[in-house]
Amino acid sequence: MTDAPRRSPGQGRVRRIHLPQKLRNLELFLLLVACGINAGAVVLVQLGALGHIDTQLVLLGAGLSLLVLCLHVAMRFVARDADPFILPMVTLLNGIGVAMIYRIDIANKESGWQSASVRQIAWSAIAIACALAVILVIRNHRVLFRYTYIAGFVAVVLLLLPLVPGLGREVSGARVWIGFGEFATFQPGEIAKIALAVFFAGYLVRNRDSLSMVGRKVLGIRFPRLRDLGPILVIWALSMSVIIFQRDLGTALLYFGLFLVMLYLATGRLSWVLIGLGLFAGGALVASQVLSYVNGRITNWLDAFNPDVYNADGGSFQLVQGLFGLAKGGLVGTGLGQGRPDITPVPQSDYIIASLGEELGLAGIFAILALYLLIVARGFRIGFAGQDDFGKLLGVGLSFVVALQCFIVIGGVTRIIPLTGLTTPFLAAGGSSLVANWIIAALLLRLSDTIRNQPRLVV
Repeated sequence: MTDAPRRSPGQGRVRRIHLPQKLRNLELFLLLVACGINAGAVVLVQLGALGHIDTQLVLLGAGLSLLVLCLHVAMRFVARDADPFILPMVTLLNGIGVAMIYRIDIANKESGWQSASVRQIAWSAIAIACALAVILVIRNHRVLFRYTYIAGFVAVVLLLLPLVPGLGREVSGARVWIGFGEFATFQPGEIAKIALAVFFAGYLVRNRDSLSMVGRKVLGIRFPRLRDLGPILVIWALSMSVIIFQRDLGTALLYFGLFLVMLYLATGRLSWVLIGLGLFAGGALVASQVLSYVNGRITNWLDAFNPDVYNADGGSFQLVQGLFGLAKGGLVGTGLGQGRPDITPVPQSDYIIASLGEELGLAGIFAILALYLLIVARGFRIGFAGQDDFGKLLGVGLSFVVALQCFIVIGGVTRIIPLTGLTTPFLAAGGSSLVANWIIAALLLRLSDTIRNQPRLVV
């Protein structure tokens, strides 16, 4: 019999962090609660708006719940130690969004298989299937590090697709869609934000030293050298091109904000943040003076209740109607099925928060915001718990995408910032947004499972 190798007194031992299967049991319990709340929301919408229960949408919602439970079962085998809270929370948000879109369908007298709510359920099923594929295919998040530059190339291609003649489509003034024939079917920029997060994480890990250690100090702040400004200038130019050619201010802000936060996390240099904010503010200021639609958004924001602005073509009518809807909701709302969310233009996508605020009130909006806050907090916790820099940057970057997108959308609806037209994650109608955000949730689940199973040194 051979003796086991001995360790010196100062040498640590390797221990794996492994949590028992009770994490999945907790997830199952929370999933059942979330599915129950979603079913109750649909029933309340029907009783409030129709006065009776229609079993068609209830059965479709039950099928969606079954698909989520299939994802849970798969995780019991391939991601046993994944975070138990993320999947129930995104399921709950997705279901609440379906219920409100269904409520708006009733107000607009839309029904059947062509209604927005049925399309949202179909896209939700596709999104959950994509999340399941991510969980099954990507067994370790470090694999993505090998494809850093491929991810960057894919992101650029996806961003350019809407500009291709015959393929790109312009919807509500923004050219961010692609489609075939007369239909705008997909928004590739939603998937591009995931590819950009992977690229930024890999690039910053490889080049962190040159970006963080070299430069001159000015007023106690170390600024980078001019030749090191290349990455931020490239992303700034990319963001400005999205504003100019695709007429999408919100997406440009999302991309640039994602890179800036990940850059600060990788280097710890406040100078990068100051330079980035200065570049974006300067670009936005020039765009507001040169581009009419950017100037219009700012005018609507600053002078929304001016009758001339309110009644103008492309004016502040939508913004003001959304504010009136939120005001009507008050503290506890009118009740599901009892409001008039259809008065506001496109209430199922851009203004679903205003629709929910009218029928659920301030208390309901706070509950929804708390769910987003918990998702982002869990994502940050997953990222910072990792021992590898790539996983840390990727986890925080993906979580920040959700947080920043919520701020941009809800800030625009509540008139904190100019309205940009992005969709609220998991809630708003839109297939590409649902697919992208469910993939983000799946990547966070995979990250949490990998991190909890990684070996740690115990001294």
